Amino acid sequence: MHDTPPSVPDFTQWPSFPFEGDLRVKQLDDPVPVEPPRKGEGLRECTACNAPDDAYIWVGERWRVRAMDRPTGLPMVLILESRTHLDLGDLPNLLAAELGVMTVRLERAIRSLDGVARVHVNRWGDGSAHLHMWFLARPYGRLQLRGTFLSLWDSILPPISEDQWRENLALVAAWLAEFGGRPLAEPPRIQWQAPSSLLAQSEAAHAAAAQEEAVSVIEAAEEIPEPAVEDSSNADLTDGDGEDGAPSVTAPAAIDIEPPPASTVTADHSAGEQVTGPAERAAGPAVHALRPTEQVTGPAGEQDAEQNAGQDAESAPGPGPGATPATT
Repeated sequence: MHDTPPSVPDFTQWPSFPFEGDLRVKQLDDPVPVEPPRKGEGLRECTACNAPDDAYIWVGERWRVRAMDRPTGLPMVLILESRTHLDLGDLPNLLAAELGVMTVRLERAIRSLDGVARVHVNRWGDGSAHLHMWFLARPYGRLQLRGTFLSLWDSILPPISEDQWRENLALVAAWLAEFGGRPLAEPPRIQWQAPSSLLAQSEAAHAAAAQEEAVSVIEAAEEIPEPAVEDSSNADLTDGDGEDGAPSVTAPAAIDIEPPPASTVTADHSAGEQVTGPAERAAGPAVHALRPTEQVTGPAGEQDAEQNAGQDAESAPGPGPGATPATT
């Protein structure tokens, strides 16, 4: 082994290489006699097998498709997994044939999104023994992102908006569902509440975005070889898919608009007209202002008036002894 690292390779001068400046190649470590087991090998638990269906954007009888737990720099990053715990070279002929069909189908679905020029398909598998294929969408017009460094650019570019990300997931899931299976990704919900302050809402969104750390393909734990003893604090991409890792968005306070008091009457009615509610006033023709001498009573008021009239008749003094009865 040379004491000095080798010279920087020529690909550092490619336009697609994401770094510039003085670079130095790391010293290559000595090979280990026995490689540590991957997730799903030996006594190590397989996170893909234990993941529920609701951690995926689309599920079928033999295949499942999942996404990252939050938006990244590329328009779309998806992972195709087999339900059965098999690696690529372990697939029987039926699943091997279906893998080709699913690869083409998922590539077409991602390429149908707006702003996507190419879809890169990768398989590494150094972190997990469960078959998983990566699909990375290259933005249209971004020629600097072409080639083998697209996965590096994913962790460098600013994340796309969460609404756009969720919409893309729902579109891909619906596209796949046209051929079978069940879509689980939903489009973003409409924020219909009026914000109390646009400035406060913008500041809160920026603060939430600053706290979130983007998870990229290169940072995914299952693509990084790990020692046999796993630290429980080590985050895994599949574990993150089981929960909604999207940054929470606090809905702005809705503006409460109280209806006018029931006793407030701004419309005018002739004698015998009935006062309608706010909805009826909005839908019906305009009316005029009440005369000062008119009293407006509803059905309940008419019943009270009849009861009061009966009570007054009973309590009124009868005719005196010498009174002459009225004739009709």
